[in-house]
Amino acid sequence: MSNDPRFFAFLKERIGLDVASVGEAIIERAVRQRSQIVQAPTPGEYWQHLQSSQDEQQALIEAVIVPETWFFRYPESFATLARLAKARLVDIKQMRALRILSLPCSTGEEPYSIAMALLDAGLAPHQFKVQGMDVSPLSVERARRGVYGKNSFRGGDIAFRDRHFTEYSDGFHIADRVREQVRLQVGNLLDPALLANEAAYDFVFCRNLLIYFDQPTQKQVFDVLKGLTHVDGVLFIGPAEGSLLGRHGMRSIGVPQSFAFSRQGSPQLPEPAFIPTPAPTPPRSTAPISAKPRPFSTVSAHVLPIKAAPSDAGTLLSRIATLANEGKSAEARAACEDYLNSHPPAAQVFYWLGLLSDVAGSALEAQGYYRKALYLEPQHPQALMHLAALLESRGDSAGARRLQARAARSERADSESKP
Repeated sequence: MSNDPRFFAFLKERIGLDVASVGEAIIERAVRQRSQIVQAPTPGEYWQHLQSSQDEQQALIEAVIVPETWFFRYPESFATLARLAKARLVDIKQMRALRILSLPCSTGEEPYSIAMALLDAGLAPHQFKVQGMDVSPLSVERARRGVYGKNSFRGGDIAFRDRHFTEYSDGFHIADRVREQVRLQVGNLLDPALLANEAAYDFVFCRNLLIYFDQPTQKQVFDVLKGLTHVDGVLFIGPAEGSLLGRHGMRSIGVPQSFAFSRQGSPQLPEPAFIPTPAPTPPRSTAPISAKPRPFSTVSAHVLPIKAAPSDAGTLLSRIATLANEGKSAEARAACEDYLNSHPPAAQVFYWLGLLSDVAGSALEAQGYYRKALYLEPQHPQALMHLAALLESRGDSAGARRLQARAARSERADSESKP
């Protein structure tokens, strides 16, 4: 199955996936798994089966897409949404319900978080509706079921779970009052007829998706997102995607760690009010975790493995990760400097400094830190991916392609080295 371009082209056409952004090995593994399941021993036989079966086409897509998400990921985004929603209701004189879109919605944690945040902020059920959409029917079905395990609740403050969920033997069931605010459906951002008859949305969440597309597909998807977002609306994206939107004329609204953009720039916001959203995940250990998010998953793009280190170094690395995930950029940056002052240079620390600079809009500074990370660890997967996205946003497509190719070779080598 190795290096068969037909399967890469199929996924590019169907879901826009740029193989270079994730590495060939991920797709090759999915093809091997599906080939074994349908008992197609050769690439040609599996390709024929794939072409003749819509169910198998969806199954291959599902094998590539591995959803991984949790409630209230990026808490500041939801706090900012609540404040913007109140201001927006005043602007439209409460003549209609606010419209909010979440895509890809994965297994429902994001759209339900939106609903919980707005209900907790005092909005009445008739004042807003949330639309969740994902390319995966299996993920949408899980979202409709609304039953979640403990892995969906991460962080030290999960008081929202007591307010909005009931625990049963099979998991935590979301309350009907939250479920009723959310409508879920299957949909593909590359479908030109997507939501064609729907009115524009006041707020759109589309996070950690654009980085998996090549530049033409990014432009195509951005045009769709722009068309779905009201001219006075706000688009929430992932932390590594701000420079991509800036290239297309969108501007940050100026709220740190919200990753929120609009056509108009900074809207007038009411004074911050307490929004009961949970704190992000505290440090658990320095054990390695998945180094690269799977395509179209909603896993935080900045999760990286922390390699074995002396206990004090490992503790400080965990603290850096926790502070960055909590949106405490200044404290995270100070912790990085503390690390570099007391330990040998580490690629992981320069990666964090790059991401913190990227989020703050300092593209050149971020580029320098990413390159330092790659000097120390040439195949550092997330530094490669984020630097590639940064170069792409600044018009250096050739440089971005070279980095993506390096990441793909690294992923493939790692896969082939495993038994």
